[in-house]
Order: sequence, then structure tokens, then C-alpha cells
Amino acid sequence: MSARRSSSDQLRLPLTRDVAPSATAFVRSASNAFAYDALAAWPNETGRVMALCGPAGCGKSHLSALWAERVGAVPLNGSEAALADPLELEGRPVLLDIAQDADDETLFHLINLAQQDGGALLMVSRPSPRRWHVGVPDLRSRLDAVRVVAMEAPDDAVLSAILAARFAERSITPGDGVIDYLVLRIDRSAEAAAAIVERLDAEHRPVTRALARQVLGASADLFEEPPEGLQP
Repeated sequence: MSARRSSSDQLRLPLTRDVAPSATAFVRSASNAFAYDALAAWPNETGRVMALCGPAGCGKSHLSALWAERVGAVPLNGSEAALADPLELEGRPVLLDIAQDADDETLFHLINLAQQDGGALLMVSRPSPRRWHVGVPDLRSRLDAVRVVAMEAPDDAVLSAILAARFAERSITPGDGVIDYLVLRIDRSAEAAAAIVERLDAEHRPVTRALARQVLGASADLFEEPPEGLQP
């Protein structure tokens, strides 16, 4: 019979804990401060329709989820928004994610509903509504008039927070300097942060700078080249 394996020899399974976006602290920084402040004071006299736009992984979904929780908005998603009952949306704030995928008729109705007392419409997408392809001239003019609030790619503070959250979800305590090391080298997106943490976790070893350097060296297809003057 083989000797019983000690707990230190056992492999750590890549278990994760589901954490709702609204339960995770949102880091306000230079890359998102304008959008954060705009949503904190909205809806107000500036209008009942707003678009939140920015690149993938910049935190649009997280920030919009916090807004929806605060105001009690009805969440809708892209093309599925056409299935919603307009009567249930009257006089209520609405969050429309992947808004550019909604059909023209649905967008038109949602914008109209937002004008009613108690209504508001937050449309979330990567491109600005001014770049969406629509076929109804009146809708085109309405979208062109929508207030657009932009978010930028995560800066160092936001990317550090994303990495820390992804490590925490997997019950990993990275070694000193690991997060700072990764922030300077990975692509500036939530997807890249999640991917590198997953790859580090798959090594079943303490997450040190040496391991991070090794894993990054094998992940050139996913991550940015180090800035000039930085060692990999």
C-alpha cells in the first residue's frame, strides 16, 4: 500500500467561487472616472437615455450592473430584448447590454418608453450608437442625439484589482510583486487577466514571479510584448 500523501503534496484543484459583479468592489480610476461619475448622478435632468461604450474588458458590464442594482433597472440583453413585454417596462429604468444587437423596432420602443415618468434607458456596447447600423431614419437621428459616456481600457490600478479578484476567486495568494509584474506585461483587458490567472493556476505550484515569467513566455499568442526596456 502506498504511503498516504501529505496535504502539501496534494494537487490544488482549480476551483473557483462565483462572484457577482455587484459584489466585487469597482475600482474608480482615471480610465473610468468620467463614466463612474456620470452614472452615479443619472438619470437626472441631462436626459433619460444614455450609452456606455468602451473596449472589451474595460468594466462596462460591472459598472452598468452596479447602476442597475442602484436604480432597480430591468436587465435586457441584445437581440433577446425583443422578447420583453413593453407593458412590464413602462415607468421603469432599463439596462440594455450588447445594445447594438437589438433590432430597430425594439430600440425605438425602448427609447420611447424611457421618456415616461420613472423611465430611463442605459445602452451598453463596445461601439458608440453613432456607429450602429440601423435602417430607420428616425431611429438614426435619435441614436445620434444620445449622450455617450466612454470608458477606456483598464489602467494599472484597474488591471491590478482585476488580477487580485481573479486570484482570490481561485483561493490563490500570489507572491510579492507578481501582480505588478503581470500588469506591465499582459494585454490590458479583463479577459487577459482571467486567462493568465487560469494558466498560472493550472501549474499547481506557488505563484511566484519566476512562474509568471515562465507562463508568460509560453503565452505569447495571448499577451502583449513587454514594453521596450522591460525584461520578460
